[in-house]
Amino acid sequence: MKKFFENQEPLNFLGLENQSPKKAKVWILPVPYEGTVFHLSGTKEGPLAVILASRCIELYDEETQKDLSEIGIFTLPFLNPSKNSSKEAMGNIKNAVFEILKRKKFPVILGGEHLITFGTVLAFEKFFGKNFSVLQFDAHCDLRNEFEGTKYSHATFTRRIVGDLKIKVCQVGIRSLSKEEAKFLEKQKLVKTFFKKNYNLKEILEFLDEKIYLTIDLDCLNPSIMPAVGTPEPEGLFFEEMVNLIKEISKKKKILGFDVVELSPIPGFFAPNYIAAKLVSKIINLTFL
Repeated sequence: MKKFFENQEPLNFLGLENQSPKKAKVWILPVPYEGTVFHLSGTKEGPLAVILASRCIELYDEETQKDLSEIGIFTLPFLNPSKNSSKEAMGNIKNAVFEILKRKKFPVILGGEHLITFGTVLAFEKFFGKNFSVLQFDAHCDLRNEFEGTKYSHATFTRRIVGDLKIKVCQVGIRSLSKEEAKFLEKQKLVKTFFKKNYNLKEILEFLDEKIYLTIDLDCLNPSIMPAVGTPEPEGLFFEEMVNLIKEISKKKKILGFDVVELSPIPGFFAPNYIAAKLVSKIINLTFL
């Protein structure tokens, strides 16, 4: 019976054969969590869509001249956090990511909705203390103190990081915010926000700590290339812009881990899934240059 399945590509990120959790530097954690999504559902399908699309990506990168298989990548089983409450779910994610950090692996989280970033940052705070900051690519500030009756939402996760944990966040690509969030930004020194494409690399580098956690909401990208998100805001960065900016930042700062979230796959439309997977592979490559 085994011979009928010998040619099947493994169901892991990049379709790698002979994965070794011990030797791998990077551990991929898929988190199909979708507990507080307000508009269009579907982010729970994102991690699987990224993994499936990644199996079409060439392992060799012509720019870095590296083969991703040489870095060592291991894909963990899908994590399904508690459905009792979003706060409890964040505790589940915190514990899972902390276990990755304890093993001295580089965590890459595939979402799922953007609230999962708060659970991940909780793990980083437990492991590194407050000696890091967060770089957030996003179309939205996510700085509301409360949304739909809860403080633990995809629309509040940045507020929890800044307001509760007192960790700095630099936001790039923001194109939508509420009046409440605008007032919060006026008096808040722990957040630096760059709207649309008006980012400044020098100011970003000056604001960020030496160690950073990177979170990418795919709606930061221009909806002409990334329509598969819950709220595709007009304008936005293009793929090469985002990658080049991350490349320059990675030369000066140490990326401790990252997530890519909010992919809401469109049935029959493969391109956004592939772009998301390509982005993940590219950032891994840049981090381990």
